[in-house]
Amino acid sequence: MAGSRLEKFGTIFTRIRDLMRSGVIQPTEKPIWYDVYEAFPPKRDPLHVKQHTRVCPKKQETVPEIFFIEDQVRAKFYQQYGTGSWPHVLFKPNSVSTCQRFVDKYTELKSQSDVDESALFDETGKALLLQNIVLRKRGAPVVSAESKDPVLKMKLTDMLTEQQQSVSADCEETVGHTKP
Repeated sequence: MAGSRLEKFGTIFTRIRDLMRSGVIQPTEKPIWYDVYEAFPPKRDPLHVKQHTRVCPKKQETVPEIFFIEDQVRAKFYQQYGTGSWPHVLFKPNSVSTCQRFVDKYTELKSQSDVDESALFDETGKALLLQNIVLRKRGAPVVSAESKDPVLKMKLTDMLTEQQQSVSADCEETVGHTKP
């Protein structure tokens, strides 16, 4: 009992008392409260009594599965398009993700027309493309909205070759005019 640290095998007073009797604790090293406790013991011994807990079998609570229409649209969006081409910016408070824009447009188009879901899904993608939101299907090459300016499609090498050809043509014209 002297070496036990569990409260259920005696009080702290009995353990200190037994340690002093066995010589592990010297009488000069006894705690300050020991003499007061010995002079004025409590009316009831403060023993540790394990409370009896009533075992109640837990009832199996079934949580119903909650699916919203938006969740099904999001699942199909992520299955078809993935997470999108751009990461979602969280530090902008009014930032809306591409998926949320898709869901909003989908619900808007669904309220306006009675088209089946797969056609409505494709129409939503086309409507977002008209708003310059490019959706890239998984595994497909990057498709962007067609540019109306042909200069943006030109390559630097093509531009340099055209410029060299025009310079060489100008040189030939000036040489042709100087000959008698």
